[in-house]
Formats: sequence, structure tokens, C-alpha cells
Amino acid sequence: MPAATLGAQGPVVSRIGLGLAALGRPAYITSGRAEDLPDRSVVGMRTRTFSMLDAAYAAGVKYVDAARSYGRAEEFLAGWLAERGHPDVIVGSKWGYRYTGDWRLDAPAQEVKEHSLAMFTTQLAQTRALLGDRLTLYQVHSLTLDSPLFTDPALLAALSRLRAEGVLIGLSATGPHQADTIRRALPLTVDGQPLFTATEVTWNLLEPSVGPAAAEAAAAGWGVLVKEVVANGRLTPDGGPPAPLTALAAAHGVTEDAIALAAALAQPWASVVLSGAVTPAQLDENLAALTVGQLPALSLAEAPDAYWAERAARPWH
Repeated sequence: MPAATLGAQGPVVSRIGLGLAALGRPAYITSGRAEDLPDRSVVGMRTRTFSMLDAAYAAGVKYVDAARSYGRAEEFLAGWLAERGHPDVIVGSKWGYRYTGDWRLDAPAQEVKEHSLAMFTTQLAQTRALLGDRLTLYQVHSLTLDSPLFTDPALLAALSRLRAEGVLIGLSATGPHQADTIRRALPLTVDGQPLFTATEVTWNLLEPSVGPAAAEAAAAGWGVLVKEVVANGRLTPDGGPPAPLTALAAAHGVTEDAIALAAALAQPWASVVLSGAVTPAQLDENLAALTVGQLPALSLAEAPDAYWAERAARPWH
């Protein structure tokens, strides 16, 4: 597994990481969950998460991405780390959304966003109680231009104190204005020191618009993680992928998702590309991206507003 540093001053991480968004809770916006996860009880999801973490680690994956809103993802990860040890696994998590799904597929809302000092204080304590000093990167979850974080000195000071304790502070970006959010965050300082040193962006062959801003962040020494590389299933064999992608995958002897990951890995600004696999077969298909090599240019991009409107309309399965 190729490795990279998570930013100029960050730890060494595997180029492919495992994201737990689809493993820590029964409902998510990817399709095919009933077939992929026939047992979505707490015990069933915990067992599957452990097996996916085992498979990923055996393949050289040493970065794991969680969040407070990913149901029991932090709990499952903490249990796995306690049983397996693996001191070389780097852990990132996120605060700013509260899980409200109550392990129900029909919950009125699966998560609620709040970027406040109270939310940060509460969720950091919850994360610390589970992950302790294994927490390496703590990110603001889905920071947007209108977030009150930017004008909350007390919250910014609290984040700065966590940074002083040795935890990397990052932000995940979302929506058609990801680039604007990153550019607003880049010059942000607290007590004369840059606050953020990492960002997690949505970049894929259908929505690559954040690329230039991600490159600027990397040039400033930030680590850049890439999420939703298969567009919540749209760039997988069962997701109705674009015909040019299917043809290219066939030419390389891999599946469409492998091409999608390979395209993200090829971005010079990308530190870690996250796999959202929930089955061993999906993980193997994703990891085949490492065998693809150089790719021709693919013109599959949609208008950002159209892409994000489609994503917002996806149901929680």
C-alpha cells in the first residue's frame, strides 16, 4: 500500500483509507444496503465493521475515518482497536452533527447539524471517552460558508487549544461551494497560528469542482482527504455508471469504482482517498485502483448545483 504524509507536519498514512459512514449506522444514502448488509442490528453492524477493519488492515489500509454522527462508528472502531491494538492505525473523526436516527430506518431525521461551542465541547468529550489518545485528526463536519464557526471566537479558541494538545484540526467540506469554504478557512489563524491543517473534500469524476481549492490547501501544507469518490454508489457497477467509465474499466480489467478511486489517487493534491466499502468484495474492487496506472482524461463532470441537488434527493435506505 502506498503511503503519504497527512499534510506537511502530519503522520504517515496509507493512500487509501476506510470510511465508516456506511458501517456505523443502519441507514445511509447509498443504494443496495439491504443486499450488502442483510443484518443491520447493532450486533450485526458491529460484526461487519470489525470484519471490514480486519480486511482493510490486512491490505495495508492504515487510516480510518469516523464521525460523531456516524451512529456507533466511533464505538465500533474503539472496540476494534482495543481488541486488535494496531498502534500504526491513524484515526480521524468529526464533530458538528449529532446522530438522531436512533437505529431506525424510518427516523424523521438521521442527523442534526450544529456548529457551536456547546456541541464541540460535548462531542469532543464523547469522542475522547471512546478513542482517547488514538484521535489524531478532528474535523469540523461539513463546514460551509454560513457556519457560525467563522465568527465565534470562543469556539475558535477551543479548537486552537485542542490543536495545542497535538490533535490536527481539519474541516470536511460539502455542497457546490466547497471551494469557497476552503478558501475562507485557509487564512484563518488563532493567536497568530493557522487553525486548520487538513480538509476532507467531496471530489469524484462527476463533481471535480473542488480540485483547484484542494490544490491550494495542499500547497499551504494541509492534508487533503477525498470522500464520496464513487458518488454514493453512482460510480459503481450497480449504480448506472456512465458508459465511458464502464468501457474504461473493462479495458483495465477492473470495476468502475476502481477507476473512480484511481482517478482520485492521481490528483497530486490528494493525501488519502477514502473507500466506503461495506463488503469485502467491494473493498477488493476499490483496492484494485492501485493497479490501474495512468488514466486518460474523462469528461464526466456534471454542473455542481445539479450534482448536489441529486445527492440531496437521495433517500436514506
